[in-house]
Amino acid sequence: MTPRLLLVLPCYNEEAILHLTDTRLNAFYDTLIRENRISRESRICYVNDGSRDATWEIIEALAATNPRVLGVKLSRNFGHQNALLAGLFEYKGLFDCYISIDADLQDDLNAIIPMIEKYNEGASIVYGVRDDRSTDTFFKKFTAETFYKLMRWLKVPVVFNHADFRLIDNRVLTELENYREVNMFIRGIIPTIGLKNDKVYYKRLEREAGETKYPLGKMLTFAWNGITSFSIMPMRFVLWFGAFSFLLSGGMAVYVLYTKFVGVTTAGWASTLLMIAFFNGSNMLAIGLIGEYMGKIYEEVKARPRYIVEKSSPVRD
Repeated sequence: MTPRLLLVLPCYNEEAILHLTDTRLNAFYDTLIRENRISRESRICYVNDGSRDATWEIIEALAATNPRVLGVKLSRNFGHQNALLAGLFEYKGLFDCYISIDADLQDDLNAIIPMIEKYNEGASIVYGVRDDRSTDTFFKKFTAETFYKLMRWLKVPVVFNHADFRLIDNRVLTELENYREVNMFIRGIIPTIGLKNDKVYYKRLEREAGETKYPLGKMLTFAWNGITSFSIMPMRFVLWFGAFSFLLSGGMAVYVLYTKFVGVTTAGWASTLLMIAFFNGSNMLAIGLIGEYMGKIYEEVKARPRYIVEKSSPVRD
């Protein structure tokens, strides 16, 4: 079986590496077609996520000269996850399977071969999972693994050391379209779909040009969005803390009454102010957390579109 494959690459300010990426992808596709692993009707889709550089101009030029290349331009920057969805849904049903990968090609292209093999064996989802983080700095490795462990502890259904390098088929894409959340955390949603799935392990490569689009601030925001989109555990922490505070204040009341009856002087103003400051700060933190969830609900109720496609390339023979 030679499936029609669509490779989807979200792009944000990738002019420094896009030509190199396209050259490598086309050479890789030529090899896969020659080895009869994918159909000649397979395509490569670049999604421009509101880039401020010449990324879209490069994509347009590539699509105009190479029928294998498709381009999707979003009206503004909607974020990596939404750009990925835009590429998938824009050409839904026109291909047999879809693989998402970052434009910097740090995810090993050779892992696509076993992904396709597992798809041919009946897997609807194939996760690309890193089995080696030796190229990461200590800080990057520690924060990434802490993120996955925290997500699992909070009951968020993520695959350990899996990002957005995966293969899905049309059945999964159809089911994914039924998820209407505005804040889509795809890494957590795909595992909830079920269906037959498998994993392919690979080593992530060094970035050859450009710079990462996920600095620490964006990584923390992404992690928080994933937690609040899938888990109510932080809200339960507020409940547990409230119960703890109630018991603690009850114990303090008993202590104060005891010292009054036995004639011992009650603790002075310093300890009193300290406790007031502690509980006031804790209350503000709890209110802020509740407000975060309410904000999520507010965004979902408005049901604004996750992305707007300004322009896209037709699939040519």
